[in-house]
Amino acid sequence: MGKRIIRTLGDDVLRKRCKEVKAITPSVITLLNDMAETMYEANGVGLAAPQVGILKRIVVIDVGDGLIELINPVILETRGEQTDEEGCLSLPGKSAPVTRPMYTKVKAVNRDGYEFIIEGEGLMSRALNHEIDHLDGVLYVDKADKK
Repeated sequence: MGKRIIRTLGDDVLRKRCKEVKAITPSVITLLNDMAETMYEANGVGLAAPQVGILKRIVVIDVGDGLIELINPVILETRGEQTDEEGCLSLPGKSAPVTRPMYTKVKAVNRDGYEFIIEGEGLMSRALNHEIDHLDGVLYVDKADKK
């Protein structure tokens, strides 16, 4: 398929809660491939399905260590705190300081249907939290430090 249109602030789809993926179908695989292509073309480090108009609990992330695909991700544990500038492909040209956990542990399913655990610190922790927030209709501006 290829690149998808990234939805921007004001599009109602960004504020909706996504549905759990019940089965890994060819359309889910196509979506994962398209999301990765779209993220890379936009020079992003993460993209959630609602950002391309699909209300499914699917996320792709690449903070420089290779592509990670998360289906039905669930945050199991967080620790610590970090504050840094955060942006979003759905809010082009904007950024704000956001406090997020320094460490995050997530359970998800891969494209082959196998459950796995991923742990991240620093930027990876930030990306995991940011993208999983999208699945619940939460944008980083909702959590931006108001100082």
